[in-house]
Amino acid sequence: MAASPAVMMPAPRPPVDDAIAVLPGLFVPEALQWLSLSSGRIAGEGYSWMQAVHWVAGSGLYEPRRYRSHGPRSFGPTTVRVAQELAQLLPCRPGIGYLVRRTGLSERSVQNHLQILRETGLLAYIVKGTRVSGESAQASEFARMIPPEFDDALGIRTVQRDEDAPAYTRAVSGIAEAGRELMAKLAKKASRKVRKPRSQSSSKAPARGARKGADQGSVTAVSDEVRCTPMQVGTSTVSSAGTTSLPPESKLASGASKSPTPKKSSGKAGGRRKLNAVGRRFQLARELTQELGWLRGCSVPRIAWVARGVADAGWTVTDVKAWLHFRGEAAHVRRGSGLLAVLLAGAETILDTPAKRADAVEQWSGAQEAARRHRIQQVRARTERYEDDWQPPSSGSVRLEVEAAFAQVREMEHGGRRQNQDHVGDGQDEVLELGGEELTALIAAAEGELMGGETTLITAFDPETAVRIFGEELVRRARQIERLAHSSLTTIRFR
Repeated sequence: MAASPAVMMPAPRPPVDDAIAVLPGLFVPEALQWLSLSSGRIAGEGYSWMQAVHWVAGSGLYEPRRYRSHGPRSFGPTTVRVAQELAQLLPCRPGIGYLVRRTGLSERSVQNHLQILRETGLLAYIVKGTRVSGESAQASEFARMIPPEFDDALGIRTVQRDEDAPAYTRAVSGIAEAGRELMAKLAKKASRKVRKPRSQSSSKAPARGARKGADQGSVTAVSDEVRCTPMQVGTSTVSSAGTTSLPPESKLASGASKSPTPKKSSGKAGGRRKLNAVGRRFQLARELTQELGWLRGCSVPRIAWVARGVADAGWTVTDVKAWLHFRGEAAHVRRGSGLLAVLLAGAETILDTPAKRADAVEQWSGAQEAARRHRIQQVRARTERYEDDWQPPSSGSVRLEVEAAFAQVREMEHGGRRQNQDHVGDGQDEVLELGGEELTALIAAAEGELMGGETTLITAFDPETAVRIFGEELVRRARQIERLAHSSLTTIRFR
């Protein structure tokens, strides 16, 4: 009996430093979490990517608590569940709200697990999403990556078939014998689904409810979410658990009945379910609320009902924008759905062929390009006006006086700076000698220019003369506009 405690003692674990020395830790800093900067390679499809996910989960090379004091403690089953949802997306462009509905996690948890996948080199940004106040949030698009540590650990050989292509496009050319057994185990794990763990209350549920949950075969935390069939090959808005029943054992024993396994849906194209008429209406409505500023904030179902005619006719959002360009848009919109209904009235009957719609889109594109060039010319002209030393005033009477003063200066054959200033001062004194009505008109013209953001009439005179003619208030406003116009932090627009 005295020897039994010695036998039960566990063997000492190897030091952590030795394990890290053999297999270096996985961590990709935030600055390198982009596809162009990634050292890994793009996964060919979701199945091979899930093999790398399970390898990272079981390797223990990534420890989140080394880099932060909050969030998940390890690369666990919850991270694998999030990766399973990403493996089914093509392209991999998940929204946070979508992953929250599919996994039942909180928004912060989803963000933490996406960060874990990026830091382990399993995800890389293609386009980073934007979240601007007052606008619809844009989801990030990721590339599913296989880190180089996975290839090194399993002895996977890669080759770059196109020398001009980036390094992340290299393909697998072979695998070492030592890594085949581990690859087979990872393949079995990738073929299985990691499901949400059942709560303790679920074990006390009645047997009928437990069987219903087993027949559904999908884990989701939202009751309104579209449920999948047991084999995940088709979708329906009605739960399959309430309508699908297994055949009796007598029919299965005879071998004459068909297999209860649901057939592969023929309504999918490229891995996605083909949209019906209602789906196309909602898709067009969602794109219109994102593309047209005066429709933002409108109800998508209401816009789908308003645009049902053009959506059923096969119009795209570009076709609708081209049509609205020719119909005209209001400057102030009080009810966007009502205005859209008026503008789209009879559109599908006028542009009833794809050729007519293509011609309208071409004309709209030409008008957009012409407007863009006009804006560029305006910006160039405004920039040149502000960069020059002086521009003639817009008032006709003042322009004549200034041109006369310059003509006298040009006629002078010799003279220093003082003589030129004295001569110009004489011209300004002539302006001061104008009658009361002319001086009042000059001040009114200066006030009108200031309301439009122009200061050329006041700045044409020296500060002392400008104060004597226009007063201190107008001169002060002109100086403020001048400082704002030459500042890089402000922009003055003219109507």
